[in-house]
Amino acid sequence: MKLGGYVLHRDNRDTLEPCLRSLLSLCDEVVALDTGATDGSAELARSLGARSVPHAWRGYGAARVAAVEALSPCDYVFFLDSDESLEPEAIEALRTWKQSAPTAAVYRLPRRDWAEVEGRRFLFRTQWRARLVRREKAVWHARHIVHEALPKMRGGRVQAPIDHRFATSVARRSAKEDRYALLWALRAFSESRRLKPVAVQRVASWVRDCVLSGALFRGGSNASRLAWAVAGYHSAKYAYLRELRQGRYPELARTYAEGRYDELFTRVREGRLD
Repeated sequence: MKLGGYVLHRDNRDTLEPCLRSLLSLCDEVVALDTGATDGSAELARSLGARSVPHAWRGYGAARVAAVEALSPCDYVFFLDSDESLEPEAIEALRTWKQSAPTAAVYRLPRRDWAEVEGRRFLFRTQWRARLVRREKAVWHARHIVHEALPKMRGGRVQAPIDHRFATSVARRSAKEDRYALLWALRAFSESRRLKPVAVQRVASWVRDCVLSGALFRGGSNASRLAWAVAGYHSAKYAYLRELRQGRYPELARTYAEGRYDELFTRVREGRLD
């Protein structure tokens, strides 16, 4: 069984090496999709043995399509984000999986989101994510500019935790969630998705991450503040969707509808919303 692996990156040199070493320890071929790095990340990828492939940024969906297309024919695709890595026990579990003649369309792995806030490191939450996918089922679309979910498929689970450097600052995480919320709303607006109550979404998310997932007991007040910032995404995305329906951000909506995703990301990153 041949396993292909990939990671999307830009200026991620500080976290990219453990990510690439994890992929290279398992995969028969590894592609590092360079979306505009200027910090030596592409050179690092090549020095470690990955194949660096340049790609103009047009969103997450288009980047994942390009990464899979860059891989040689393989049976399964395994991917990590540039701030994710595997401990030795997880690598051994995946080697065992690889030798087990897997047949399912998809396999999900637990991703452990770690927070490093004000000098304290704690586990924020654990979520199961589809990361091992049969090559022919690894289908993304360019319109998936953010939160590029695969189609729903039945599959299995592999107890091989992915360690994710989720947050190093509540403020930076909050700003990132707000950008993601706007991008989600632009796609939702084009698909005529229905609105949901804004306040309810935020409170429900905070309770899920902070209380039900146990982050509050592991991280105290830092976890509570981080959970509230993360929960802001769930309220902001519907607030943005409401504003789009009221006629706000017409240029952003037109840019998305016309498929000019590179321009869209630039405008959102620079705060040019009107």
